[in-house]
Amino acid sequence: MAILLIDQAVQARARRNKACEVLGITCRTLRRWRGADSLVDGRKGAARKPSTHALSPVEKEHILATCNSAEHQSLPPSQIVPRLADRGVYIASESSFYRVLKAHGQTNRRGRAQAHPIVDKPRAWAATAAGQVWSWDITFLPAAVRGQFHRLYLVMDVFSRMIVGWEVHHEESSHHAAALISKACLRHGVRRDQLVLHSDNGGPMKGATMLATLQNLGVVPSFSRPSVSDDNPFSESLFKTLKYTPAYPRKRFADIDQARSWVQRFVTWYNTEHRHSGIQFVTPAQRHAGLDRHILTERTAVYERAKEANPDRWRGRTVRNWKRIDKVWLNPDKVNEELPETMKLVA
Repeated sequence: MAILLIDQAVQARARRNKACEVLGITCRTLRRWRGADSLVDGRKGAARKPSTHALSPVEKEHILATCNSAEHQSLPPSQIVPRLADRGVYIASESSFYRVLKAHGQTNRRGRAQAHPIVDKPRAWAATAAGQVWSWDITFLPAAVRGQFHRLYLVMDVFSRMIVGWEVHHEESSHHAAALISKACLRHGVRRDQLVLHSDNGGPMKGATMLATLQNLGVVPSFSRPSVSDDNPFSESLFKTLKYTPAYPRKRFADIDQARSWVQRFVTWYNTEHRHSGIQFVTPAQRHAGLDRHILTERTAVYERAKEANPDRWRGRTVRNWKRIDKVWLNPDKVNEELPETMKLVA
């Protein structure tokens, strides 16, 4: 109808764009309509004809009665639908069964099996200085015998990304983990009630020896959800850097001493030479020592001088942002957004 009205207006010597404005459309929309195969309103929320394929109320009641019968009340639709088909009965598809059950609040587990527990996301922690939040995990280093591995225990400071402790052992043990954390706290002068230590749910992390050690040290434990690696992102990212660095050996480690020697070189490089993208490309050691503020200020000055020398290259744009990252969140609710005050902020 709109196309017909606009054509009539144009034939009466009206301008096409003015006629389109009267109907609240553009000339571009008019051209698209003329070339469309179908003029059905495809906008979201547009009126639609009711589907003739939808289940009728009688069919939905039939599905509910079938699922709640004595024969099928302990079975899911994935079991009910094939059983009906074996008898030559088809009521609806399996997905339709699930939709009807969900609409009536009956999608709970059937039978005696208990539902998997819903584990809340771990508490969000914020670090504003080094020594407030640490993250640690264990990764495998291939041994000389195929199928055997050395275990690398690695602890990092979330704020500075500096590796504050590491050890390589033959096995995973809460005793090794407890000893590592104790030595790292002693080395870096961690006081009681100062530190949060985050890890996953492995045995060494939640062992009795480890938890007792943390309690004695006054360290607050924090754990990821089971089987959710994203809850411990800093350690996972560090392990990827470790195993994808060009210096990572192409062959297996001959023995545990060779593995320890290589990890020692990696930690030195990572802490003192590697410019970390998450902390504005300063080294973890520089940030841990509080030198990054001066370094980033000097970088900004270099860029400003370069802009003054060649302003046409910037064309009114600002120089690169070398602003210091003053707060690092572990498991925030939303990326780059301030969390509510109910979240714990490490003092």
